[in-house]
Amino acid sequence: MGCWDLVAMVTDCTLPELPRPRVRAARLPGCPRVMDSPNSQPLNFPTTSRAHLRPLGVSIDDSLFTETKNTQKRKLSQKRKTLLGEAESTAHGNTAFQPPAYGCLITRPRKQRMPGKQNRSGSFSIGGHLSPWPRYISDQTILHNRKPCSDDYRKRAGLQQPLGTTKPRYLEQLENYLRKELLLLDLSTDSAQELRLQPYREIFEFFIEDFKTYKPLLSSIKNAYEVMLAHQREKIRALEPLKAKLITVNENCNERILVMRAEERDEISMLKKEKMNLLKLIDKKNEEKISLQTEVTKLRKNLAEEYLHYLSERDARKILIADLNELRYQREDMSLAQSPGVWGEDPVKLTVALKMARQDLTRTQMELNTMKANFGDVVPRRDFEMQEKTLKELQEQLESLRDDYEEVRKEHEMLLQLHMSTLKERDQFYSELQEIQRTSTPRPDWSKCEDMVAGGRDRWHVLAEGKNSDQLVDVLLEEIGEGLLREKDFFPGLGYGESIPPFLRFDGIVENKKPTKKEVVKLLKDAWKERITEEQKEKFPDFFFSFLERHFGPGDAMAWAYTIFEYIKLFHTNEVMSQFYAVLMGKRKESVYIKQKQTIAQLLKEMTNVDSQNEGLLTMEQLSTVLKSTFPLKKDERIQELMEAGGWHPSSSNADLLDYRLLFMEDEEGQSVPFVQKLWEQYVVEKDEYLNELKQELGLELNEEVTLPKVREALMNIDPNLDKQTLNHYLRQAFQLPMTEMPEEDEEREEGIVTQLQTALEQLQMSDIRRMGPREQEPAS
Repeated sequence: MGCWDLVAMVTDCTLPELPRPRVRAARLPGCPRVMDSPNSQPLNFPTTSRAHLRPLGVSIDDSLFTETKNTQKRKLSQKRKTLLGEAESTAHGNTAFQPPAYGCLITRPRKQRMPGKQNRSGSFSIGGHLSPWPRYISDQTILHNRKPCSDDYRKRAGLQQPLGTTKPRYLEQLENYLRKELLLLDLSTDSAQELRLQPYREIFEFFIEDFKTYKPLLSSIKNAYEVMLAHQREKIRALEPLKAKLITVNENCNERILVMRAEERDEISMLKKEKMNLLKLIDKKNEEKISLQTEVTKLRKNLAEEYLHYLSERDARKILIADLNELRYQREDMSLAQSPGVWGEDPVKLTVALKMARQDLTRTQMELNTMKANFGDVVPRRDFEMQEKTLKELQEQLESLRDDYEEVRKEHEMLLQLHMSTLKERDQFYSELQEIQRTSTPRPDWSKCEDMVAGGRDRWHVLAEGKNSDQLVDVLLEEIGEGLLREKDFFPGLGYGESIPPFLRFDGIVENKKPTKKEVVKLLKDAWKERITEEQKEKFPDFFFSFLERHFGPGDAMAWAYTIFEYIKLFHTNEVMSQFYAVLMGKRKESVYIKQKQTIAQLLKEMTNVDSQNEGLLTMEQLSTVLKSTFPLKKDERIQELMEAGGWHPSSSNADLLDYRLLFMEDEEGQSVPFVQKLWEQYVVEKDEYLNELKQELGLELNEEVTLPKVREALMNIDPNLDKQTLNHYLRQAFQLPMTEMPEEDEEREEGIVTQLQTALEQLQMSDIRRMGPREQEPAS
């Protein structure tokens, strides 16, 4: 195999990415020395000194390369001597001669290989010795005018190389050295890539030093890479301040954008308010315009009527003047046509009479003109009174019509708002309907569960009576969970962690006692009875475990604790189990359960007192009276709900009798009748309403903090009938204060007691909170 084949086989890989160097020196043990010719030299791997590493951003010149090469040559000569000694000691220690491995450098005299030096086996003769690697490679592997490391060469070499070819020893030593150097690197620093680059540099230096023929080319390649790396480092260093400046400018721009957006939002809100005010002003002006147009129309009509009236008066005056003139002429004619005896009167007398008559006529004419001028537009009193009466009636009608118009306008606006809200609800419901139609599944056929439930069809009908689909799913899950619980023989212990309840702290396997549902309910009722009669109160979880130890002994107490816990956690539709689980896990105070039982007992006592005959029967009227006297703060609607739950119907009369004892019965599994369930539901609803009023009175968000005096004031505002003891109890529950640390009213340290509003409401929700009296503005029912 020729030199090109050797380079192609050894360098048949791409150069690795050159990271930044690390400052550490290492040495790779060289191949064993092979004495193939008088001019052969020992094989060695030069190590580039870490002291001559170039810092980041420093340019490389020829003088630096020359100095570095001289230093490397001195170190290489020292390493060759060391490796030569190691190789000789290795050679003396072996009994047989080991031929050089594939990849080790075989030196030969620098002369032109003559043709005919190839033997029949296909190996080459170098300096009088045969090259042993690889012995089975034929002479067809010699390059014939082909570029080393090309794709065509790799394909041919891959096809011709037998399957049993081993990796060259020189390559293995390089890889072992690289692996050791990489394992010794500390890659946790910022300069990890620089450190990772140094072993690759050393391997490349070894390769360059051992292949003398290609040393100039490989050195120039290495130097070109180094110059390019230095140039890239300089560019990176120059861009670092620009990157920081870019980040700062970006942050400033983002802040300015946020400020501008906030200003725009404020300006938009102001413009919207101004727009609404202008719209209201426009509506008002439009209404004024309409009223003015109506008034102008009316005035025009009156003007036309007056014009016609004056026109008729003018015509009448002309007609009157004409009649007067005609009468005067007729009088003169009549005087001329009189008998001759009339002319016998005194002409002087007649002249005076005529003169006086003319004066009277002139005076009368002046009075007539004055009367016409003064009273031409005067109407008779009778017409005036009739018109005045008509005007009053019309004004009254106008006022009533205006009032009706205002009412109709307000109703129209309300209807428009209602119409808009209805449209929005319709669109929302339509979108919800489409979403439900797209994602919903068909209604389940619950009759399929009849055969899956223990007890068959009859028991399933009892379980499913009056329940919706969500409740039926809970019932079905409880039935399935009960079956799975009965299949378990043991429970795994939960350990002794702080989050584990005290009565469940056990590490190991716990036996499943497999009780029935009735037995668990009976056991829980006994625990409640013993808890109520207990004098020395201890924490409820500790009492529960002590109760189990007293009833079943210390050996079985833990097993019963795990068994009962799994049952009450599963059957959350059962009243007794769900309430016991809530109290046991600290989600509800035990005073809630005790107070509810006391309320039911008090109600039964009141009904018994009303039943004077002790027959167990009450009329519907008596039931309503007892409910109103026992619950004076309940509204009439809720009293009606309790009566309906007790068996009252709208068709029932007040004289109908009711067996009130049946209202407080429980079945074998502790389930109450609908009357007691309705009492509990109303208690929960009333508590929620009470706490909502408290939250609205405080006027704070849930994540805001509230002080003790503020809560005290809010409680007194929504419930003025709270006594001091009950008020302090509510405050201790809300702020989780012991009785000894509860401050008195108006003390200075009250302001220092602060908690989050959501926490205070949650604590009150867990406690027994009831309204003590009605608010001042709303009377009790």
